[in-house]
Amino acid sequence: MGAMAGAVWGRTEQQDFRSRVRGTLLGVAVGDALGAPVDGLGLEEIQEQYGAEGVVDLGYGRRGAVSHLTQLTLFSVDGLIRAQVRRDTGAWHPPTDVHRAYLRWAATQRDWGPDERRKDDGWLAREEWLYARRDPTRALLIGLGDETMGTLEAPKNSTELGPEAVARSAPFGLLVGWEPQLVVQLAVECATQTHGHPIAYLSAGAYAVIVHGLACGESLDGAVQRALALLALRPGHEPVSDALQHALGAVRQGMPTPARVEELAADGSADGLLAASVYCALVGEDVRHGLCLAVNHDGPSAAAAALTGGLLGALHGETALPPAWLAELEGRPTLLELADDFAMEMTQGPALHGPAASSPGWLARYPRA
Repeated sequence: MGAMAGAVWGRTEQQDFRSRVRGTLLGVAVGDALGAPVDGLGLEEIQEQYGAEGVVDLGYGRRGAVSHLTQLTLFSVDGLIRAQVRRDTGAWHPPTDVHRAYLRWAATQRDWGPDERRKDDGWLAREEWLYARRDPTRALLIGLGDETMGTLEAPKNSTELGPEAVARSAPFGLLVGWEPQLVVQLAVECATQTHGHPIAYLSAGAYAVIVHGLACGESLDGAVQRALALLALRPGHEPVSDALQHALGAVRQGMPTPARVEELAADGSADGLLAASVYCALVGEDVRHGLCLAVNHDGPSAAAAALTGGLLGALHGETALPPAWLAELEGRPTLLELADDFAMEMTQGPALHGPAASSPGWLARYPRA
């Protein structure tokens, strides 16, 4: 697995990167919160509850609440920071560190609250709001139900096609110092820990490298083209590549409609929701419009909107996201704190920790254990 390149970070570059990191994580979460209340409902049912326009604001019930999709995205970030910190020890295998982070998430789904006896948990696993169980899928609970880590050679849930692994993969794309092919590889390896079908793990790799392109300042169309080129090198890529090509073709077919989003999302598998999110991000007039397109259709609303939000947040940065939605977003202080920690680690890691000297506060937040 490759290391971060020795990028030179000026102040302007650091500020832009931090805005895109914040935008990506907040975008995933606000899309998730927008779509979660209507996940599993058809368009007619959504319109019966919300009116002819469908969902145009955060939903009923607990407004702004997120699902397991956002929870796992946060633990992806935590694992990536921990991987960087652990490099000082000579240990360097990011999939293992991310897997440990996912096991810490799995503990939040079993336990009543944080366990202070687990000294190596770090700060994220002690955030009490994350111990709410938000309908995690069977594939996630089985894949992370024991200590064994799924790999490409021996994946967990080898027939699982769902979008959950894709929806937690945006943070891999924020490794802007990595070569794109390594971003794909890391996302693929981490996806196989719960989703072992090639459609699922290659969709995760494609999504991560699209986010990577956006975080590096590319256009969305350019980032998708790069993803297609990298996918073509991998066995079993055809369904995912075809889905992305279908999304690009749909952009030229007139005004966006719920039927078009539903057609792209197909049966709700990873490749379909990847395609739907790329389409919604490409045709949305702004972030709000793109997210509403991703929610109001017959397919899975939370995953489609979470994926769309991650793309739009990486593309435009945090200030493009609807402020009224962010104001009510569950866990926003945690999301911002983690985003800023990630940005600081990636741009100023050597000042925080190293073989010679380290910040005790940083190692308390992100233990090397």
